[in-house]
Amino acid sequence: MRQIEKLLEWLDRGTCNFLAVDTIKKELKEAGFTELRQSESWQLTPGAKYFMTKNDSAIFAFILGKSPVQDCGFRIISAHSDSPCFKIKPNAEIYGDGGVVSLNVEKYGGGILYTWFDRPLSISGRVLLKGKDALHPETRLVDLRRAVCTIPHLAIHFNRGVNEGNPLSVQKDMKPVLGYFSREEIMEAISHGGFVKKIVAEHFDISPEEIIDYELNLYPFEKASVVGVNGEYFQSARIDDLSMAFAGLEAMLCECDKESEATRVLAIFDNEETGSGTKQGAASPVLRDMMERICRGDWWRVGVHNEDIYRAIANSFMISADDAHAWHPNYNEKYDPTNHPVIGGGPVVKINANCKYMTDGVGAAIFRTLCQEAGVGCQYFVNHSDVAGGSTLGNISSSQFDMSGVDMGNAIWAMHSARETAGVSDHEDAIKVFRRFYQ
Repeated sequence: MRQIEKLLEWLDRGTCNFLAVDTIKKELKEAGFTELRQSESWQLTPGAKYFMTKNDSAIFAFILGKSPVQDCGFRIISAHSDSPCFKIKPNAEIYGDGGVVSLNVEKYGGGILYTWFDRPLSISGRVLLKGKDALHPETRLVDLRRAVCTIPHLAIHFNRGVNEGNPLSVQKDMKPVLGYFSREEIMEAISHGGFVKKIVAEHFDISPEEIIDYELNLYPFEKASVVGVNGEYFQSARIDDLSMAFAGLEAMLCECDKESEATRVLAIFDNEETGSGTKQGAASPVLRDMMERICRGDWWRVGVHNEDIYRAIANSFMISADDAHAWHPNYNEKYDPTNHPVIGGGPVVKINANCKYMTDGVGAAIFRTLCQEAGVGCQYFVNHSDVAGGSTLGNISSSQFDMSGVDMGNAIWAMHSARETAGVSDHEDAIKVFRRFYQ
């Protein structure tokens, strides 16, 4: 299977953070990676392949190197599993005239709201069922895999100025319509906890009363696809940042059976779109804790020193992979005049004078060299000097460890749209440079 075809399949499977991590988990298991749990002791073997998950929405895979990690360090590619979307609130049903049922939703991250109108939408996420005791509920991942609602736009006849700018209220304007039902159907659903629980319960063939709680989101029910006269682009929801997560995964799978002196890591965090301030986010100690456990192991030699983790970090490098803004032919004035990457031009190094990215001269030089060795192009993204930029995983991770690294990504259009656009060759080039990094 071509790399782009595999990416499109993975994007269609990863309809939310939980399903994206589940997709990665299944691929790692198939490649012979062993799952570890934070609550258990670890017995590690040099050269072996492992992974652990956090909250079902973040995943960290690593391949132990032949040499002690304090001498050769970690080679880390990091990305994130989450994308802007709408989360379904508890007690979500809103009942209107004619038996119409809408859902009460909350915006997650900073999406382009207009792009969500008039699309077929489905529901995915996780539900919590009663487990062996109160502290251990059973988790089930769910993807309805069918269009169950839509967010209808108000007709232009009622808002003649809609094309001149139309501020939107998430609470008022963005409520998805689930359908219309008879009074008897509504009363029956209410008696079982509402339509959301009823629909999910039917999907699992269980009683709605078995569902204690849920974390569910809407996603556009449209398949990822190649587009362009020469098939040079691909379009999908969640390209930011699953395209980078899956490029890192593909590189690790391609290199996992080849020996390396260094310990290679793929770190897929959650909640980057809301600041990374969760136990599974880049601002948490989850990755550092994992690295410390690797360093404390006695599988390299007898006798472990407290300074090993510090030496390991000093000898490590992180590629923080999060997509970049591509030059848009209709809005040239929005971009820096000399540093605006184009789709098809190769991976993009992201630079910011106010340290919004972890990139410095050393990190940029290392990544450019990796690109040269991999035979791919390398571009720069710098914000227009009158425009403030955002931050990403790299500098947030720096609050947990003082590691060298670079922020990079592939150039895409319509970042945070319900459907984004990226370059096929850029995806292939990112895999090439990631593989070179892992070699």
